[in-house]
Amino acid sequence: MRSFFTWSLLAAASLLPSTFAVPLRRQAIGVPVQPGDVSDIIISESNTLNGTFPGNKPPQMHPFAAEPDLRVDLVNTLGGAVNAYIAAQDPQGRVMFLLANGNWFYPTASDPNVPQAIPQNLAIPLGPEGSTTSLRLPGFFSSGRIFFAAGQLQFYTLRDASNGAAKLVMPDPLNPRDPSAGVFWGFAEMTYSAQGGLYANLSFVDFVGLPVGQRLTTTDGAPPQIVLGLARDAARQVCNAMVSRARQDNQPWDQLCQTDANGNILRVDAPGKYIAAHGGGFDNYWTSYVDQVWARFASEPLIINSQNHLGDMRCSTTSGQIVCPGGSRSFAKPSALDIFGCQGVFGRQDGDNDVILAATPRICAALQRSTLLLEGGQRQPQLPVGRYYLNSPTNWYAKATHDAELDGRGYAFAYDDVNPDGAPDASGAVVSPNADVWTLFVGGSR
Repeated sequence: MRSFFTWSLLAAASLLPSTFAVPLRRQAIGVPVQPGDVSDIIISESNTLNGTFPGNKPPQMHPFAAEPDLRVDLVNTLGGAVNAYIAAQDPQGRVMFLLANGNWFYPTASDPNVPQAIPQNLAIPLGPEGSTTSLRLPGFFSSGRIFFAAGQLQFYTLRDASNGAAKLVMPDPLNPRDPSAGVFWGFAEMTYSAQGGLYANLSFVDFVGLPVGQRLTTTDGAPPQIVLGLARDAARQVCNAMVSRARQDNQPWDQLCQTDANGNILRVDAPGKYIAAHGGGFDNYWTSYVDQVWARFASEPLIINSQNHLGDMRCSTTSGQIVCPGGSRSFAKPSALDIFGCQGVFGRQDGDNDVILAATPRICAALQRSTLLLEGGQRQPQLPVGRYYLNSPTNWYAKATHDAELDGRGYAFAYDDVNPDGAPDASGAVVSPNADVWTLFVGGSR
């Protein structure tokens, strides 16, 4: 369901603002980026990784000697100069980067309020198009990301005032004034542990950018796991779809696109992320549809297939909210941000019991895909993929993203792995406790 990784919220009121002060000026196609400096950085949940080890001091001894390395092969299918940046958290809570020499680097942090640039060269240059750069990642780690960029990305730290731990501040795909905004980039997520081995994921919950594909071979003789990822020109494909949709329904789909000074598409942001970052937009987009859904299920049950021991749950809107028997809370009518972001009423809350934990992702996914008013939509999930995104309103970003995926796999919203029993795996993950070689195709699979 939600991504395996936790990119912790940096919640300090004294930090830079979390939204833009004024709405962005509407452009003909997308938002032209204007890369700024440290004063333009916006701190958010999605662009920080919070360390917990005091001072982020590197280990005095080499704790990785008894832990198996993870071999990673990076294949440059994009061409041109491409850099990789590898960030993660070690088992003791230190944040770290893998350097080109194969060692982990532990950045220090000095200021709790203003992000400080990391002076160390963090880039790992890839070879020319068609070449493979082989790395070994020493020991276990969590909350990892491998960034790939057709250029140089900028990374910063903040100091936790309570214990001196370092907090990484990473490139922000939502902020057109971010110092790295002018760079075409993408990423893959990974965790490597003694208990579960490798979990690696391709996710487009935040944005569509530089395409990446992946393949995992294992030591147990199992067939390779392959996720093809996005097409080579996915960012342009998705942006073109957003521009076309904006012309049809007069919603700011086209403003999800970010372009460079020459009009080249750099990335396409997800609508929930756009609303959260910029405020406004899509305000009444879902209102009529939600009203119709509430009306339908006031007179007939909304059956949620929990896909676990709870079986089918018969929910209703007769009270004005979605109520599922035995649930620890109910669901009020959601806003556009609640739906696109699967947050707010669809976010996980303290005290949520098994009924709510089962209902939440299935209701949000059904709204995203606009299947609740279709014949057969009274049971969720039930309808096949071919019935998703047929009617407006719907999440046109998710549809365009899946259309641009070479094999249809990879999250386009947080609960995008909700599917009927027996349906193919829609996530973009490779997983094995017996990982051998993890290969990433930087620029898209071929």
